[in-house]
Amino acid sequence: MSSTTYRIAALAGDGIGPEVMREAIKVLQAVGTRHHLTFQITEAPVGWAGIDAAGQALPDATLDLCRRSDAILFGSVGLPDRDPTIPKEQRPERAALLRIRKEFGLFANLRPVHLPKALSHACPLKPDRQGDGIDILVVRELTGGLYFGQPKKTELITAPDPVDGNLHATHRAIDTMVYTTPEIERIAHVAFRAAQLRRRKVTSIDKANVLENGVLWREVVTRIALGYPDVALEHMFVDNGAMQLVLRPTQFDVLLCENLFGDILSDEAAALAGSLGMLPSASLGATKDQTTFGLYEPAGGTAPDIAGKNLANPIAQILSVSLMLRYSFGLQEAAGTIDRAVAAVIDQGLRTGDIFNPADPAARRVGTREMGDAIAAAI
Repeated sequence: MSSTTYRIAALAGDGIGPEVMREAIKVLQAVGTRHHLTFQITEAPVGWAGIDAAGQALPDATLDLCRRSDAILFGSVGLPDRDPTIPKEQRPERAALLRIRKEFGLFANLRPVHLPKALSHACPLKPDRQGDGIDILVVRELTGGLYFGQPKKTELITAPDPVDGNLHATHRAIDTMVYTTPEIERIAHVAFRAAQLRRRKVTSIDKANVLENGVLWREVVTRIALGYPDVALEHMFVDNGAMQLVLRPTQFDVLLCENLFGDILSDEAAALAGSLGMLPSASLGATKDQTTFGLYEPAGGTAPDIAGKNLANPIAQILSVSLMLRYSFGLQEAAGTIDRAVAAVIDQGLRTGDIFNPADPAARRVGTREMGDAIAAAI
């Protein structure tokens, strides 16, 4: 029996966040009982809930709780129709989530995309392209590249018109795509270590035929691969990678991407699973003393149109708990228990509305609470 107490900051946020968080905590408590683990779960407001409670999307008390915790279990933030007059820098999407990423140096985003055979109808691809099921892990560098490179500005200049050649006053927008060797090294290590726990293959995505940072990316990843002789490495240009995800997604195990390419390809890959309600994600910082601080959240948004109606799919939030157990706490067996429980419930035919197929006679439509109850019971 473990004597360790795992401290978790549970930030449910807005929209469907509180509903799916409730089911995730229910499952976390069930797995704690099953494996004799002690979890100290402390809930705190964030997003519009934080603004309502303390006037800030990320209240000081919430941030302090995160600092005192071993991991953050995050729901979702942002209500697009609420108070559009608030500056974008103060809106929850930036003032809460991006600030947490920066505060804790969360540089590695892991998004597993898993389509079980039982949900093949939810995938937009034909069955012959799904094989025995799709199982991809996208590893995205989260704090470098085009989104963060400097300079970043819009300026007024005089430039020739591309049609008539005459000089005109015009605006020019500048974004700079910057990567350093250490940034590439650390995300590459994350990808190769993840592949060692999976099917031992990394596909590194770049645009080395056009971009200088792509050349550096390929050189560094190739060198890091030498330290993982048990993992196969292949390089793929991003445009081909986007095409291959549609043509033959089963060829991929771990996709290693820089920030912009990872943002785009992870959303494309997510579509293969049929519903964002099935997709968890992890944002990880540096490993210290054999532990990794991380933020774990569903890939979807707040879905305010179905909030409070017992319609949301809690599986993405529940699988985010599994990622937390695996990557921050090293509890592989407990994480596997959650994964197997989710698979068992899907095999039993339970479906929330987003993955329900009325043509399937074995499918039974259930609500958010019922799905959480069934997964907890399976544990």
